[in-house]
Amino acid sequence: MVTHDIQLTNGRQRTAFIGTLLLGTFGMSISQSSLSTAYPTLMREFAIPASMVQWLTTGFMLVMCLLIPTSPWLLHNIPFKKLFVSVVLTFSAGTLLCVVAPTFWVLVLGRMLEAVAVGIIFPSYQTVLLIITPVPGRGSVMGLAGLIMGSALAVGPIVSGVVLNFTSWRGLFVLFLVVMAIVLLLTPWAIQDVVGQYPSEIDGLSVVLGLGFIGVLYVLTESVSADPQWGLLGGLLVASVLAIAWFIYRQLHRDKPLLNLRVFTSGIYTKSVFLTGISYIALIVTTILMPLYYQNVLGTSALVSGLAMVPAAVVLALLNPISGRLLDRMGGKWVVLIGQSLIVVGMAAMIWAASQRLLVLSIIMAAFIESGNAFVMMPSVTMGANDLPEDLVAHATAVTTTARQLFGSAGVAIATALLTLFTNQNAGLGKIPSQVVGFQWTFFIFALVGVGGALIALTLPKGQVKNSR
Repeated sequence: MVTHDIQLTNGRQRTAFIGTLLLGTFGMSISQSSLSTAYPTLMREFAIPASMVQWLTTGFMLVMCLLIPTSPWLLHNIPFKKLFVSVVLTFSAGTLLCVVAPTFWVLVLGRMLEAVAVGIIFPSYQTVLLIITPVPGRGSVMGLAGLIMGSALAVGPIVSGVVLNFTSWRGLFVLFLVVMAIVLLLTPWAIQDVVGQYPSEIDGLSVVLGLGFIGVLYVLTESVSADPQWGLLGGLLVASVLAIAWFIYRQLHRDKPLLNLRVFTSGIYTKSVFLTGISYIALIVTTILMPLYYQNVLGTSALVSGLAMVPAAVVLALLNPISGRLLDRMGGKWVVLIGQSLIVVGMAAMIWAASQRLLVLSIIMAAFIESGNAFVMMPSVTMGANDLPEDLVAHATAVTTTARQLFGSAGVAIATALLTLFTNQNAGLGKIPSQVVGFQWTFFIFALVGVGGALIALTLPKGQVKNSR
């Protein structure tokens, strides 16, 4: 039996649906952005090194990436209300396990359960918002989604700092539980079954082959560790690439693939994936590099470096709704081109700003880069989805989310390698400190990546792409 997508026509009903969906996604997102602040506390609590505590992030990312490709099958085989409740309950179970965790590895297990939920909800919430919104209004709705997610990024460190100041690290997870309890109370009357059902059997082999994506992410992450095991990483990379190649072949030759890669037959969608990826590289690289610059070059404390990132995140959040409305009015080409230009200007300006060693100037340049992301990431996702039929939207958002993780991990690995290389090469040379030169060259390389994104944006159609299929 096949049921088709359901549009929400009642205004109050629609508001309640979107609000509850975004509240649940916000609660899960803030759990990511706030936890890193608690790492020093966790290291002392469990007497573990930094390399071990990072598994709370690395393991989370790997599990999340495994679940993302399954989200289209889940959306089209499980009624959305039941799926949403299951996701919230899974996240809550993992969070409760974190609250009572007697050992570090129990805490990791709880985080893995949270990652299962996040891996399903992150592509799914975008899919659902696109499905329930007519094409002319999608930019505004996705801009609102960007505002919520950007807010989570901005307030996460602040919330974490406040909670840790008054209670233990377990208080953070108690806070997440409270948010999930509110979402569960709202769900019965707010969330509805809005996604078309196309029943099929899940392709277990494709799920196993999807481990190749995790392998690549792990290699990228470990390649910039203090002591990478190159032999092991090389073998894992080869095995992972072969698994991904088999995965792709299998998806293209099945009548009902786990992840429909035929979305790439749309040139606009393909370009949107690259634009989203480049935008995410700029976002994640800035998030990684700027705290290092603030602490290692400017000599600020960890607290100050964290607070210095808040203005950029706030700018990102506030500009998302504006970029969404502009997308609906003037089309994707100029909106994305504005964003890529801001990214290039921000990266290029940081080449100069790095040598000035002024905190306020660096904060402004970081805000420039993040403001560019507001005009590229969500508009690109929306523009790509608009060029596809409704039954492929879930597959499109899952592919984009997976690609974004790969782009981001590659960006971090490359940025770390470049920073180390240029810093070492210039050690003891000239009047400018070697670390400053390392940052300058690294920002220069990523400015060139931004230029590539701008060139892709120039090839986009001028107007909004209408879904006429």
